[in-house]
Amino acid sequence: MSRTPEFLPLSDDAVVAVTGPSGRHAALIEDAFKVLLETPGGGVKITGDVKGRSSAKRALIALAERADAGHEVVEADIRVAVGEAHSAGGQASPRAVRRGAVSPKTKNQARYMESMTRHPLVFGLGPAGTGKTFLAVAQGAGMLLRGEVDRLIVTRPAVEAGEKLGFLPGDLNEKVDPYMAPVWEALTDIMGAEQLRRRRDKGEIEVAPIAFMRGRTLAHAFVIVDEAQNCSRLQMKMVLTRLGEGARMVVTGDPTQIDLLNPRDSGLAHAVSILEGVEGVDVARFTATDVVRHPLVERIVKAYDADAALLATPR
Repeated sequence: MSRTPEFLPLSDDAVVAVTGPSGRHAALIEDAFKVLLETPGGGVKITGDVKGRSSAKRALIALAERADAGHEVVEADIRVAVGEAHSAGGQASPRAVRRGAVSPKTKNQARYMESMTRHPLVFGLGPAGTGKTFLAVAQGAGMLLRGEVDRLIVTRPAVEAGEKLGFLPGDLNEKVDPYMAPVWEALTDIMGAEQLRRRRDKGEIEVAPIAFMRGRTLAHAFVIVDEAQNCSRLQMKMVLTRLGEGARMVVTGDPTQIDLLNPRDSGLAHAVSILEGVEGVDVARFTATDVVRHPLVERIVKAYDADAALLATPR
């Protein structure tokens, strides 16, 4: 099979962007397409088979366009470009490869994943199906597997039971598991059932309702607060202040899907309103165009958004 080099002319800014700090961006592209990238000046030389060169060239052109437009190119952008080039080349999309190889599918998802690597507290806001929880679980599981945190803790309000779970049979895990099913599904997809069981048995993966977070200091942990739109303002303040040394927290929710008896008591929108802009805090917002479930879900979300906008229009 031919491994003839191909030279792609690029601007100096584009070459710097696709090479990345210490060559990390180039290494990702090389691994993805089984090619060798060299920068002799004035562009990038791509060595590999025809299919690999073609896919790598598509990714490089997309990244160069971003760099030439004056935008920063970060690692998450590399992953998006690689995924799009794979799809365009007729290869398996990264979406189908979950375990140990989770990739963002949209620009907002890419920014979200980048934000989770840079900020100790990130809010992920948006409709169902946009990957808020799945990507947060993937980030937390990855950090746990790499030894960057000691524990992965997932918590969410059990609104239907009013946080009073004592009447349910079993231990704490058995009581809250019905509320945590989406998280367990994500963890199983990412880690595999056996590794998940071992980590859970060792106490490295923990689930608990919001009420059980009170009084704790969560150090060296990756904490996910899921369905946070159903946290009260007091609960939100309580869980946010649990952050300890070496900990990171991602708070996910859809402010339009509040199940509290008094929606105005929701702590998610309130927390974002007072914390956005605070050093160390970032807010990632998703829209219907980020939905990666069944295509019908995106259309459903858009229909509800249009109806809400119509109701809000003065008559």
